[in-house]
Amino acid sequence: MTQQLLKIRGLKIEGKSDEVWNPIVNGIDLDLKKGEVLGLIGESGAGKSTVGLAAMGFTRDGCRISGGTVDFDGVDLVTASAAVKRNMLGKRIAYVAQSAAASFNPAHRLIDQHTEAPTQHRLRPKAESELDGIELYRRLRLPDPDRIGFRYPHQVSGGQLQRAMTAMAMSCRPDLIIFDEPTTALDVTTQIEVLAAIRDIVEQFDTAAIYITHDLAVVAQMADRIKVLLRGDEVEEAETRAMLSAPREDYTKSLWAVRSFQRPAKPAVSTGVTPIVSLKNVSAAYGKSPVLFDVAFDIHAGRTVAVVGESGSGKSTTARCITGLLPPSQGHIEFNCEALPLDYRKRSKDQLRQVQMIYQMADTALNPRSSIGDIIGRPVQFYSGLTGSAKRKRVEELLAQIELEPEQYIDRLPSELSGGQKQRIGIARALAAEPQFIICDEVTSALDQLVAEGILKLLAQLQDDLGLSYMFITHDLATVRAISDEVVVMKDGRVVEQGPKAEMFQPPHHPYTDLLLSSVPEMDPDWLTNLLNGRGVDNIGDAAVGKM
Repeated sequence: MTQQLLKIRGLKIEGKSDEVWNPIVNGIDLDLKKGEVLGLIGESGAGKSTVGLAAMGFTRDGCRISGGTVDFDGVDLVTASAAVKRNMLGKRIAYVAQSAAASFNPAHRLIDQHTEAPTQHRLRPKAESELDGIELYRRLRLPDPDRIGFRYPHQVSGGQLQRAMTAMAMSCRPDLIIFDEPTTALDVTTQIEVLAAIRDIVEQFDTAAIYITHDLAVVAQMADRIKVLLRGDEVEEAETRAMLSAPREDYTKSLWAVRSFQRPAKPAVSTGVTPIVSLKNVSAAYGKSPVLFDVAFDIHAGRTVAVVGESGSGKSTTARCITGLLPPSQGHIEFNCEALPLDYRKRSKDQLRQVQMIYQMADTALNPRSSIGDIIGRPVQFYSGLTGSAKRKRVEELLAQIELEPEQYIDRLPSELSGGQKQRIGIARALAAEPQFIICDEVTSALDQLVAEGILKLLAQLQDDLGLSYMFITHDLATVRAISDEVVVMKDGRVVEQGPKAEMFQPPHHPYTDLLLSSVPEMDPDWLTNLLNGRGVDNIGDAAVGKM
């Protein structure tokens, strides 16, 4: 009989607001056996991450476990001493956070952070831990695994950081790993390899896991059972195949039906129409390492161009060139037929105003010490010169524009907002400059599907109302289908294919576009296994070191 590892009974968690304790989780039960994977799904605010943290006997600041037990292998983590929990965390229980960029210490190299837990728990000396880390980097298909660990967090991409964090969680070969959206920041081809690596290591070491995600197709590949949460309550739980084929509750059925939003593509641009943004043979490098090669495409007024490709393909680097944060080494960029200075420091205030950016991780993009009013008010004052009551009135107008009640949100801190609300604040901050062109860098990748759909609808409505043009960087092809007019596919710093959305989703494709399209997970528990077998990957080692 498989050993019971985790048993949660009657878990209640409260959060403090204005000196009042409010319920967050309302009496959840959870069972997990050794080697079993439980998927936790639900929309933003459902309590998924809160339950995942409580499985380690931990709550965020301002929260408390107000009832129930968390029995991990015979130890109640609710009543256990700090010393007992300290001895377990990292060693027997590990956690993979959603935002690796916000979780790594920027002052220390990746390998030093990787070796910390096995060294402190005296499982193996540092030199041996480093070698084990390199092997895990290789299994998780990190580039240059022998040396990447000796970089600092800011020297690798978001997707690479996420894989490094997964490797770090596995460093002590724990009995339980809490995966909190571990593939959110990954492109579809990399996601496949990381999912396969996680699944292989969980099976190989008989590790139990709680897999928190808003991506139903992903959880279908990973979980033995699925538990659905809504506002701190359990909706239903079932074996994965049963849940996928016949969910019982209406709320679960609604999750299955999300991402129905799909905006019809606009008619093709007439010949001779001047683009608002034009990249002409742009090349760029980081130091002496070239990263972009002759990138050329146009973005026309009132339209959305989706730029897709795997991690390291050059999508965000292209955005950095357009904004002037990374001056190109060759080529030039035009805005309304006028050449933009390549360095943002040489651009006029009006040129800076016209090109704005919304970032992927609102958690790291918003100053945690500033109020929402100050965050939005700063660009209002900088670009419009408004101060005092006039500035506050404009901030209130922007909050209303992003469908947040001004009186409720203007004086709050970012920590008091949900992920979707933070992303809306990022949108309002960009709108505060009154730009013509906005770069959306993976703005929905960290959001659950219901919230993401709301953000896409908001962006579409703002485009219609304000005549905005978007460059939409994404690895989510469902998002591409939903919002784009044209698609640009990038690989290894080059544009490999581009055209209207309708043409890009119809064969024949460039082989790399075919790879991207075939890598989108499906709501079939056998999809990942069949895909890997179909591509000739017999084991995770092949997936880790070879290109599928």
